[in-house]
Amino acid sequence: MDYKSSLIPDGNAMENLEKQLICPICLEMFTKPVVILPCQHNLCRKCANDIFQAANPYWTNRGGSVSMSGGRFRCPSCRHEVIMDRHGVYGLQRNLLVENIIDIYKQECSSRPLQKGSHPMCKEHEDEKINIYCLTCEVPTCSLCKVFGAHQACEVAPLQNIFQGQKTELSNCISMLVAGNDRVQTIISQLEDSCRVTKENSHQVKEELSQKFDALYAILDEKKSELLQRITQEQEEKLGFIEALILQYREQLEKSTKLVETAIQSLDEPGGATFLLSAKQLIKSIVEASKGCQLGKTEQGFENMDYFSLDLEHIAEALRAIDFGTDEDEEEFIEDEEDLEEGVSTEEKEVGTGDRIQGFVHEQSINKLHPKYTFQAVVLKT
Repeated sequence: MDYKSSLIPDGNAMENLEKQLICPICLEMFTKPVVILPCQHNLCRKCANDIFQAANPYWTNRGGSVSMSGGRFRCPSCRHEVIMDRHGVYGLQRNLLVENIIDIYKQECSSRPLQKGSHPMCKEHEDEKINIYCLTCEVPTCSLCKVFGAHQACEVAPLQNIFQGQKTELSNCISMLVAGNDRVQTIISQLEDSCRVTKENSHQVKEELSQKFDALYAILDEKKSELLQRITQEQEEKLGFIEALILQYREQLEKSTKLVETAIQSLDEPGGATFLLSAKQLIKSIVEASKGCQLGKTEQGFENMDYFSLDLEHIAEALRAIDFGTDEDEEEFIEDEEDLEEGVSTEEKEVGTGDRIQGFVHEQSINKLHPKYTFQAVVLKT
C-alpha cells in the first residue's frame, strides 16, 4: 500500500485532515516550525511566541539580551498553563511528525487533478473549462470561444505554455522586487547607522562644550573669589586704621576729661597758697594736652572703594560673540588676537608705567590718596 495514499485519503477525509492541521491562533495551516506544548497541543512557533510575548511583555526575545527568568502563558486550546524557561518558546520541542504530515499533504494536493467546480469555467460557455490562452486579447478562454465565439480571428496558444512563461516572468519580477527590497533595506540600515553616529557625535560635542564652559565658570569663580578677597583685605586694613584712630582719640578724650575735672576742683580751692602749689603744673598739663589733640586722621575720600570697580563690558561682548565657527573664522580670530597683542605692546612702550592700567585698578589715584597702601596693578586681557 502506498504510504502517501493511505495517509491522505480522498473526499471528506482530506477536509477533516486539513481541519486538524489548522493553528488555533492564526486559523491557517501550521507554519513550520511547529512546536508541541506539554498538553500535547500544537502551535506555530511564531504564534506561540506572539501569545508568550503578550503574556510576558517584559521578557526579552532573541533579538536582545535573553532574560535570565522565564515566563508563562495558557494554551489557547485547553487553557493549560505552560511554564517556560529562560529560552522562551525556543525551548519547546518541534513536532516533526506534524511538519512531515503537512509536507505530504501539500505535495498530495498539488499532484491531484483539479475537480470540476474548482477549475475556472468560461463565462460564455458555462460547461466549458478555460483551456487556451488568447495571445491577441491576452486573456484565457475556452476552445468554443476560439471556434465559434469572440476569439475566432485571434491567435491562441496552449494554456500550459503561457502559464509556464508568465509564471517564469512573475518569478523574475519577484526576484527583481526582492533585490530592490534588499537594496532599500541596505539603505535603511545605512540611514539608521547614520542616525546612531549622529547621536553619538552630538553627545560627544555636547560633553566637550559643557566641559569647556565648566572650565570658564571655574576661572570666573576663582577670579571672583580672588577679587573679593582683595576687597575684604582692603576693608579690614582701612577699618583697622580707623578703629586705631578712634581708640587714640578716646584715650585723649578720657585724659582731657580728667584734667577738666581736676582744673574745676582747683578753681574751687579757697586758699591762695594751696591753689598756687598745683596751678602751675595743672596749666602745663592742660597746654600739653591741647597740643596732643593733633593726632592722625584720615584724608578726604579715605573710605572710597570705587577704585575696585571693573569695566567688563568688552568681556561681556566677547562672551556674547562666542559661536561655532569654521577653521577660517578661527584663523581670523587668532590673527586679530595677535594684532591686538602687538598693539598693546606698542602702547606699553610709549606710555609710562603709572599709566598702563586701564579699566581695572587706578594705581596712581590710590597711591595719591593713601600713600600708606601700595597696590599691584593687573591688566585684564580679553
